[in-house]
Amino acid sequence: MRNHDQVVTEQFGSTAAAYLTSTVHSQGADLQDVAAYAKEFQHPLALDVGSGGGHVSFALAPHVAKVIAYDLSEEMLRVVAAEASKRGLANLEVRQGSADQLPFRDATFDLICTRYSAHHWTNLPLALAEMRRVLKPGGRCIVIDTASPDNVLSDTYLQSIELLRDASHVRNRSLPAWQELLNQAGFKLISDKSWKLPLQFDSWVSRMRTPPERIVAIKSLWDSAPAEVQSYFKLEGDYSFSIDSVLIEVEK
Repeated sequence: MRNHDQVVTEQFGSTAAAYLTSTVHSQGADLQDVAAYAKEFQHPLALDVGSGGGHVSFALAPHVAKVIAYDLSEEMLRVVAAEASKRGLANLEVRQGSADQLPFRDATFDLICTRYSAHHWTNLPLALAEMRRVLKPGGRCIVIDTASPDNVLSDTYLQSIELLRDASHVRNRSLPAWQELLNQAGFKLISDKSWKLPLQFDSWVSRMRTPPERIVAIKSLWDSAPAEVQSYFKLEGDYSFSIDSVLIEVEK
């Protein structure tokens, strides 16, 4: 029987190339925000936790002394390393491992980022504690992730649909839940913002290679969802929808 790390590795190892070219992951004003944070430091050392297709690392590389793309999937990291070489980003290094066991010394990094990854982590409090441990005093941590609604009914539908689409899904958190988790980890909140992220249904499921029977189940859930749930997610006729995203800036 597979453990969760093996599920994650299998899911994202087989879809690594798709995440490199995904419009949802490769574009967005939040990537410009990440680059702007890096510019606040003099030759910072940066860490991209759960780097996925490497888009945060690519955004950071021109503005830092060094960035480490850190991910559980070795296949994903091979894609990132190849793309970094193609782009001439010699200061981008890849490293394999789990978010809740960071193989770095205390107070190593000036800037730590994670983007669209934390909802796959089984021990988020421990991962946040690890991120704080390896961050320098006065360093910044930037968390970007899809988020759940405060409304319990809408949240239930989101978690169900996400799990059907992707067996490695653990849980989306709401912005207030994120704020509490980061506070408990010992971070100081600097700023936060949220926005709606449109998801085109066919590319959303094809990127993860969701099995046909689960696609049918997702559509069935959307069809049966109450009007207020469909409205909240801006459900469209082709089952495309919009999900909340958050960016939270904290300091050690």
